[in-house]
Amino acid sequence: MNNSFRYSDKGLALTKSFEGLRLTAYQDVAGVWTVGYGHTGPAILDGMTISEADAEALLRADLADAITCVNRAVRVEITQNQFDALVDFCFNAGRGNFLQSMLLRKVNLEDFAGAVVQFGFWVHAGEKVVPGLVRRRKAEAALFVEDGEGAVIRST
Repeated sequence: MNNSFRYSDKGLALTKSFEGLRLTAYQDVAGVWTVGYGHTGPAILDGMTISEADAEALLRADLADAITCVNRAVRVEITQNQFDALVDFCFNAGRGNFLQSMLLRKVNLEDFAGAVVQFGFWVHAGEKVVPGLVRRRKAEAALFVEDGEGAVIRST
């Protein structure tokens, strides 16, 4: 099965709410220059400013890899909400982590109840639990089950 979902407005709103919007470049906790909704790269420099429209365009471009990754990696029918939750997770945790995760394995086994539990294991930075990641994973899990746990009604 090859999914061809698009990221919904609900999913985009979830990502935006956790990424936060900064229109002036800043250095993140690791010292990486960042702007918009967490966009990084060599073109981001001290003092740089962008518009909200530019920030949204950069976010959509940054999300494209996660969208493609989830569409290719998920081999069973899922709902739009499940897709959106998985894209936000993939975007935040990284494609490599998503592809090797028990979360993806559970989804592909159609063990949706087991998949929901897996979100809660991805809340650490190093060995520390990060409250923001706890909130994000809870929001992703809630979205994942919003249509009813284990629902396989296909939304396009």
